[in-house]
Amino acid sequence: MPASPSSTPHAILHDIFGYPAFRGAQQAIIEHVAAGGDALVLMPTGGGKSLCYQIPALMREGVGIVVSPLIALMQDQVDALKQLGVEAAFLNSSLDADAAREVTGRLARGELDILYVAPERLLMSGFLSLLEQAREHTGLALFAIDEAHCVSQWGHDFRPEYRQLTVLHERFPEVPRIALTATADAPTRAEIVERLGLENARQFVSSFDRPNIKYRVSRKSSARQQLEHFLEAEHPEDAGIIYCLSRRKVDETADWLKTRGWDALPYHAGLDSATRNANQTRFLREEGVIMVATVAFGMGIDKPNVRFVAHLDLPKSMEGYYQETGRAGRDGLPADAWMVYGLGDVVNMRQMLDAGDAPEERKRVERRKLDALLGFCESTACRHQTLLRYFGEEHPGHCGMCDNCLEPVATWDGTQAAQMALSCVYRTGQRFGVAHLVDVLLGKQTDKIAQFRHAALSTYGIGQALTSTQWHGVFRQLVAAGFLESDMEGYGGLRLTPAARPVLKGEQTVWLRQDEETAPRKTKKSERAARARAAGANDDDPLWKALKAKRMELARDQGVPPYVIFHDSTLLEILNQRPQSLDEMGRISGIGQAKLQRYGDDFLKVLEDADV
Repeated sequence: MPASPSSTPHAILHDIFGYPAFRGAQQAIIEHVAAGGDALVLMPTGGGKSLCYQIPALMREGVGIVVSPLIALMQDQVDALKQLGVEAAFLNSSLDADAAREVTGRLARGELDILYVAPERLLMSGFLSLLEQAREHTGLALFAIDEAHCVSQWGHDFRPEYRQLTVLHERFPEVPRIALTATADAPTRAEIVERLGLENARQFVSSFDRPNIKYRVSRKSSARQQLEHFLEAEHPEDAGIIYCLSRRKVDETADWLKTRGWDALPYHAGLDSATRNANQTRFLREEGVIMVATVAFGMGIDKPNVRFVAHLDLPKSMEGYYQETGRAGRDGLPADAWMVYGLGDVVNMRQMLDAGDAPEERKRVERRKLDALLGFCESTACRHQTLLRYFGEEHPGHCGMCDNCLEPVATWDGTQAAQMALSCVYRTGQRFGVAHLVDVLLGKQTDKIAQFRHAALSTYGIGQALTSTQWHGVFRQLVAAGFLESDMEGYGGLRLTPAARPVLKGEQTVWLRQDEETAPRKTKKSERAARARAAGANDDDPLWKALKAKRMELARDQGVPPYVIFHDSTLLEILNQRPQSLDEMGRISGIGQAKLQRYGDDFLKVLEDADV
């Protein structure tokens, strides 16, 4: 065992994981759970959620049980923990009967520090009985419920098995639980608490901001040419993910990229499992591979050096967009979230929602989520600011890491239109959706308008200078800018926020994005050089190439992804610090005692051969 129950959080962090200090709320979370408290943790992708349950599991007596729906993530996490000398294993459908028996045997004998288990397996009566035996003989350190948003029927990735995880508290009330997610708006957060019985849990909500990600959104003109320009200008040798809405588009885009010389692979549910697994393995274990995929790919992909995520079609919601783009730059180095969208995307997405089998209440929620995403696309404000506002967090704006801050778009003075829209919301009682409000502004005669006598309002028919499409855009931008908010828990009616008051009183000007189609942005070649300087590495640097080659050699020898050996950020520190001894190497972030003993000499030899 690498740690004893008497070890301190800092000692484990430094000696096992190789990090000099905690980030954000990590230390408070770890101390709370290690002391036996329940916790709900909301932390962005790449924020260090895993340490929040791994370290308490090593501090407490017994085995830590991690519930995860993600087979790929289990394998990655276990590989990484083994590199650190931690006794870890996973139990899911990818194991045959003999391998599963070996893991359950190790659990029964108290040989494991951490066990990852799929929710379906955990809920089996036989496994729950095995946990009861482990509690009596060796102890249960904690239960970690990863991807906790899967419990929400309103979330973007609902898993019905998660609803049954209350059994953990019912059968093991003395074992602390920590539920973790990187993506949850306020309604989803409330449902996690309710469904998992975490009313008394302490909540730790970190900033959702990913300051290292540059957000860029453009209208489609020629999507493939726009994509190729982006790749050539900024990511000619980088690993990345390209998301498409349909399986057919995934296959066609991957094939087209191959003909253009890119190392691109498809991934979607229509491929056989052997092909999907082979493509995923190549993406994880090789450098510079591009995965073209539907949303079937990504959850649980722990590859830290994904340098870009591109969307050729609109995602379904802000939550989906945030989670998908969050797969870029998990190592903290600069990364891109790039998207093109068009009117056809909106039409297709709405048709898919309307044609689905979901109840009408669910469809209303999904339409509101799509409108929020479209408002984000159309907004003239800082992308970081708009994205964070959706999750209930404020941002000062002018981030310097989005298109709107770096290259402000053409706008028009929409103050009068905004006042009309806000007044219409107020005079109709702050309980109607966009479609009805637009009908009022345009002076349409409908049964609903007659029913509520809205034809008698002062705002009836005052908006005929704009089309219905333009008014929908105005409302979306007002929501994105924080002047209006949607009642996500009710029927989707819009209501004013305090920020609307100065607009209505004529004390604030509102600038709105022009609806005209814009040409694809011409990204300067110098941007990629600036990105390389920011990251601190040059792909043409012989020493950088040598360090990456040694990492790849060691990874292939062990059959693990390169980042399991060292993250890019750790290699970058080796490149910049040029350690001359094992003692100096041990001071580099990400190199714990086990990795220092295993790989220190190999990388010192690379530096020596380079005449550092």
